[in-house]
Amino acid sequence: MTKSTKSKAQTRKEIESQIENFIRKKGEIEQVEMGKSGLQDGKYNTSHIGFIEPKKDRTPLNHVVAAIQQRKADKKAPTPAINKPRQPKKKVIYDDFGEPIRYVWED
Repeated sequence: MTKSTKSKAQTRKEIESQIENFIRKKGEIEQVEMGKSGLQDGKYNTSHIGFIEPKKDRTPLNHVVAAIQQRKADKKAPTPAINKPRQPKKKVIYDDFGEPIRYVWED
């Protein structure tokens, strides 16, 4: 069994033929103002909106949140920095043509 999908052109032709059949059977197309079709008695139809059920109580998870925050705090504990004396670095001095001339030690 293969499920055949319709192309956009086929869907357009099908819709156009349905409209032609409707008009042939003396059906009338009514022009409606923009935004009017979603209103009932001048208000939006709220019967299909998903706020019909009462508000559910939430399960308190304060202990879980505290454990997660504690793990984050443990990971972020900074390690003490070891102060090493800075060693001098070798810097190259170049001439105007990009050729190295000499090396200089900088602190």
